[in-house]
This record gives sequence, C-alpha cells and structure tokens, in this order.
Amino acid sequence: MRDKVVATAAEAVADVTDGASLAVGGFGLSGVPNVLIRAVYEQGTGDLSIVSNNCGALDSGLAVLLAAGRITRVTGSYIGANKEFARQYLAGEIEVEMIPQGTLAERLRAGGAGIPAFYTPAGVGTQVAEGGLPWRYDGTGGVAVASPPKEVRAFDDVEYVLERAIRTDFALVRAAKGDRHGNLVFNKSSRNFNPLAAQAGRITIAEVEELVEPGEIEPDAVHLPGVFVQRVVALTREQAADKGIEKRTVNP
Repeated sequence: MRDKVVATAAEAVADVTDGASLAVGGFGLSGVPNVLIRAVYEQGTGDLSIVSNNCGALDSGLAVLLAAGRITRVTGSYIGANKEFARQYLAGEIEVEMIPQGTLAERLRAGGAGIPAFYTPAGVGTQVAEGGLPWRYDGTGGVAVASPPKEVRAFDDVEYVLERAIRTDFALVRAAKGDRHGNLVFNKSSRNFNPLAAQAGRITIAEVEELVEPGEIEPDAVHLPGVFVQRVVALTREQAADKGIEKRTVNP
C-alpha cells in the first residue's frame, strides 16, 4: 500500500485543468472541502463542470469559484439561498441540470460502482422524465437549452425513468479522519454526499481534519475504503476548525 499523502492542497489539485469535471462533497456548509476548492481557485482553473448537491453557501465552498465565473455547468439538486447562483442561472451565464436529490446520490454511487444506468420512480410524470426543464436560459427569459426526454419503462405495472450514472475527472471531498492509505471516516451529515462524490471521481482528493497512521482506524469504522482515494491532504489545526454556520440561532 502506497502513502497517498500530498504535502499541500496546491500540489494535490495541480492537474485540475480548465474544462475539468469535478464531483464535490458537502451538504450546505457541512463537510465542504473548502481548502481544496480554494486551491483550485488560486491556481486560476476555470470552465469547470461541477456535480454537487448545492453550489456553495454564503461566501464559502463552491461559491468562491461561482462568483469568479469559473463554473460553466452545475449538476445538482438544490439552489437554496445562493443568490449569485440563481442570478447566473436566470441570466443564462451558467448551465444547470437540476435533478431529485436521491437520484443525484444514486447517480454518483452508480458511477463509482461501475453501473452505467438504473431505473427509478422519482420524476416519472414530470419534466424530469418528459424533458423540457430549462438547463440554460437565454438571458431574456427564454430557454436556450432544455433537458431531453428520458426513457420510461414499466416493471410490474409501475413506471420508472432511466437515469445515467455520473463519472467525473476529479472528486474533492472532506473527511473528519483519514489514514495514509486513503481510508476515510466522515462526521455525521458530512457523510451525506462526500462518500458518493469520492466514488464518482476518477481521481479523488481528500482533505482530512485528522491524519492517522494505517491501522489506527478500525476496519469496521471505515466509511470509504482507500481504493477510491488517490490523494490525501492533511489540514492544519486552524483549517480543520474553520467551520461556518449558515443560520445562527441563539437564545436572548
């Protein structure tokens, strides 16, 4: 087993070139690989196709690349309160494929498992299956690019829509703990999309809050085996502790 630890985030993402596709983990502000995203931003990479549940929140995560105009296409399931994401989408500056959240999760997982496509009932009878969802607007309120119709097939008298698996050039993820062989452990809700994104990437880069030696993670405690991970970046104590809160609620 080789040591997959890379000295810096900049070195880890150095071959992420213009036009690359990236699966990025995270759910809201939880489990977002902020350090790796910042490294991609600082090296000036653009024309990126992103697959992620959402495209950043507040001024962090993928919102950094989005605001800089580095993203040309997003496959996701949630725009939320990201006003810049909504503005670029409606202005025709970015192409967006919105799909059901569970379908996104399974398309990523299927890509990592080598399954080219699968049938799901989610979206049957809607534009998800029938086509016509606006992928890109023309900037004047019209639709420049719309989603195509998908195959629908009945199994036991129930209709299902065919969904294609997702594979990307790279995946960026964040883990609470990882060892030098790339075995990863995720903390609570950060486990929602990080393991799935990691499986979908042909080259997966993980930033870890705590780096441990091989054997220190119990095999039964591993959430993602190192076979899916090619590079590991150990965060500093300050980087690991830098975790935002999207909506702070406190008592008087």
